[in-house]
Amino acid sequence: MSVVLMLIFFVMSLIGIPLALSLGLSVVVTVVSYGLPVTVVGRLMYTSMNSFLLVAVPLFILAGLVMGKGGVSDQIFGAANSIVSRMRGGLGHVNIIASFIFGGISGSSVADVGSLGPLEIKAMTDQGYPKDYSAALTMVSATLSSIVPPSILMIIAAVTANQSVSACLAGGFGPAILLSFMFMVVNSYISIKKKYGTVTKLSFKKIVKINAKAFPSLLSPVIILFGMFSGIITPTEAAALAVVYTLLISHFFYRTLDWKELPKQIISAGVTAGTILFIAMTASVATYIFAIDQLPVKVSALILGISQNQGIVMLVFGGVFILIGMFMDATAAILLITPVLLPTAQQIGIHPVHFVVFMVTSLSIGLTTPPVGVCLFATSLVSKLKIEQLVKAAVPFFICIVVFLITYALVPGITLVPMNLLT
Repeated sequence: MSVVLMLIFFVMSLIGIPLALSLGLSVVVTVVSYGLPVTVVGRLMYTSMNSFLLVAVPLFILAGLVMGKGGVSDQIFGAANSIVSRMRGGLGHVNIIASFIFGGISGSSVADVGSLGPLEIKAMTDQGYPKDYSAALTMVSATLSSIVPPSILMIIAAVTANQSVSACLAGGFGPAILLSFMFMVVNSYISIKKKYGTVTKLSFKKIVKINAKAFPSLLSPVIILFGMFSGIITPTEAAALAVVYTLLISHFFYRTLDWKELPKQIISAGVTAGTILFIAMTASVATYIFAIDQLPVKVSALILGISQNQGIVMLVFGGVFILIGMFMDATAAILLITPVLLPTAQQIGIHPVHFVVFMVTSLSIGLTTPPVGVCLFATSLVSKLKIEQLVKAAVPFFICIVVFLITYALVPGITLVPMNLLT
């Protein structure tokens, strides 16, 4: 049954049927073909949505849209630029830092590309960076927004794995910081070697003025994350706070958001969230089919037949995640992979939070890879560059990512140390 379901799903996806519809139809065909009780489908789909935590998904999406429309992302970019503009490759560092901060509010890589992308690419090309390099760096740095708390993918993965959302979000800090640092090292090396960009020295007074104006924007991730990790508010309440705070500073402080534009943003967020949550609903039925077929047991036996060493198994998982991420949307992949591979990880003593964060990190990187990388296509759209140009320019960063994933797979402390410190 599992093989039939996945085969139908992949065929439908490859011929261009929307992902949510592909998964839904493949589940229905499998249920009907094998005579499974149809009543179970409705019950499973309803139960999968009966979670207060999932309310955070549309709210964080809306916060990201408001940030882009309200100019909050511009303020974040300007503040980061004022600090590192005097360094060779400084604007590339700004690109990375801005994505990290943006992720601390919106939790979405696609929102990062849509909001910060045009601004970052234009600013970098104006300072003498090649357009393909600027767009490639924008694309790979956007993956940070799916890892940095409060990541939408991390929330979905934590709920699917039945793990603490706060613990998984806190664990995301480790890989996000390490990957940011490695991206900055690569950017520095390339920029110095090829003399990309210009060095701009701002006066201390100018830096203070820029950061003072950006202070409300920079304060938003601090308020949201402090409230969440201190236990004052839940992740869902943090998402609601993110929406309210970004609305207030956009309209009253920066005066860049008209209330008349809000309904359009709400509808857009609703459509995006509806697609994500429909995928989650249909994936719950797919998980039921996997359980009947004993797929987790079979996969566990196959992987543990290779090795029972935690590091080697995590490397195998990393290869699987990257491969799947190249062909499948990250949300669907999380919902389908987690119930299959998590039992194997737990069987050999891998911490479930480390597994969840590693999976989300690996699949987030898949957002930048062909043939279905959402960030790849979004960056191509905003930069007006061909896919092959972006991929070629991103090769040094892809090599960096491979080194990062190998290191991360072998060092669980990258996840567990920040998790233990913050929760």
